[in-house]
Parts: sequence; C-alpha cells; structure tokens
Amino acid sequence: MRDARIRTSATGDAMSSLALALVLASALLHATWNLAAKRAGGATRGPAFVFAFSSATAVLYAPLALRFGGARVEDVAPLGWAFVLGSAALHVGYFVALQRGYRVGDLSIVYPIARGVGPALATVGAVALLGERPSALALLGTLLVVAAAVALATGRPPAGARIGPGVRWGLVTAGFIASYTLWDAVAVARVGVPPLLFLWWSELARATLLAPAVLRRPEALRHVLRHHRGAVATVALLSPLAYGLVLTAFTLAPVSLVAPTREVSVLIGALLGTTLLGEGGRRRRLTAAAAMVVGVALLARG
Repeated sequence: MRDARIRTSATGDAMSSLALALVLASALLHATWNLAAKRAGGATRGPAFVFAFSSATAVLYAPLALRFGGARVEDVAPLGWAFVLGSAALHVGYFVALQRGYRVGDLSIVYPIARGVGPALATVGAVALLGERPSALALLGTLLVVAAAVALATGRPPAGARIGPGVRWGLVTAGFIASYTLWDAVAVARVGVPPLLFLWWSELARATLLAPAVLRRPEALRHVLRHHRGAVATVALLSPLAYGLVLTAFTLAPVSLVAPTREVSVLIGALLGTTLLGEGGRRRRLTAAAAMVVGVALLARG
C-alpha cells in the first residue's frame, strides 16, 4: 500500500460465481440495515444518526482492520488518502439524503428509486469514464434489473403512500450511489487500496467529518443513543459488512456488472416493506422480482 501505482480493474467478460455470491449476500445485508434505518423514523433526521453508526462502525471493525488490514497511516499512500476522504464525503451525502428520504417517504418508494437509478448511472459512468465494455447480454440484464427496480416505485401506489418526496429524495440518493460506486471501485480496483483498509478508514473519516455538526447539537445525539441504540448497532454492523463484500467483488468483476446485480436488494427490501411495514403492493413486487431474477441471471452469464 506504500505504492499507489494505478492498476487495471477486473475486466472479465462474465461475473464469477464468487463475485455473484458476494454481491447477493451483500444485497441481503443491505436491505436488512435499511429496514432498521427506516424503523428508526424521526431519529434519522440530520447527521446525528449517521454520526452514531459511523462511530460505532469504526470501533466495531477496528480489530479486523488492525488484524487483517494493517490500519496504519503509513500504509496508505497520498493518492489512497485522497480516495478515502473523497469516499467519506460522498457517503456523508448519501446517508443524509437516504435518511431524509426515509423520514418523508415510504421504504417501498425511496429504496427502489435509489437502488434502481443509482447503479444504472454507475453502469453508464463505468462505460463512459472507466472504459468498461459489458457484453450485450450483460447490458440486457442491467436493463431488466433496473426496470424491475423502478417498477416497484412507479406502479399504482398503495393507499396513503407518500410518492413525491420519496421519489425526489430517492433520486438525490441515487446520484450519490452512482458517484461513490465509481469512486470506490477505482480506489480498490485501480489504485489498489485493500477493501478492508479502505472501508475502515472511510468510516473513521466520515465520523470525523460529521463531528463538528453533531457536537453543535448534542441533544440530537443523546436522543438517538437513548431511543435507537438497536438501529444504530444494526446499521453499524451490517452496512460496512454489506459494502465490504461489494468492494471485494469490484476486485473480481467489472463495475458495470457488480453495480446492477446489487439490485436484488430491492426485491428483499420491497418484501420487507410489504410484510413488516404493511406498505402493500405485493403482486407488483412479485412481478418485478421475476424480471429481476432473469436480469441477474443474464448478468452472471454476460
């Protein structure tokens, strides 16, 4: 890691079984922590909730970073540090936008829009900026996955669903998803920052960036820690684990294949919203799920 020479990213024509397994496991964890964040409700307003779970993540994963990643300042070259700080800033925007969306919109609206549009933009960016050339089969799979994700949010909504605010904040979140996906993929696949080391330092940097704003309103942080410790712990544990699996997949397969495959989390999140939050639309979600499964199969074979 002392040498920040640029390496070429994974450019295989198809996604390996290992990469696919990593991404699917990540999808399950991702949907689970989003359910916890949604259930935290009003506590997610502002940076306090994000600061709380980011700080907890830095503590929880410190032993792993020290044992397997090194976690030493001198192990990260200057170029690597630039990517760490940039990733932290992009993730601050992502989490704040996501929590704002969950405060004003339904899980079954915000989550599909963010997770459907974000990776689509990331795939376009990977082709335009990183020179990736996914096969026609992979592109067809991408279209099916993204179409299924968007269909979950644009069909006839259940009674009482809050569409407008959820769509707006879902789109803002999607922009951050596309940005950090491309940025982080370059960090681990081309700059060569080990995924665990990159993830841990990014979490620590995110908590540091948020600290000034949170310390100006300590009562918000006290409220989060008093009433939503379970949600903080769930997100702190599962969010970095889910993304760490994706970062590892970036070293095994192109961004243009990994990013849309993550959209299986939309199916899981939609089913959680239907069964646990009573947001309705079960038939539409199952139809979209069938298209999503086909899309993932095409991606894996593409």
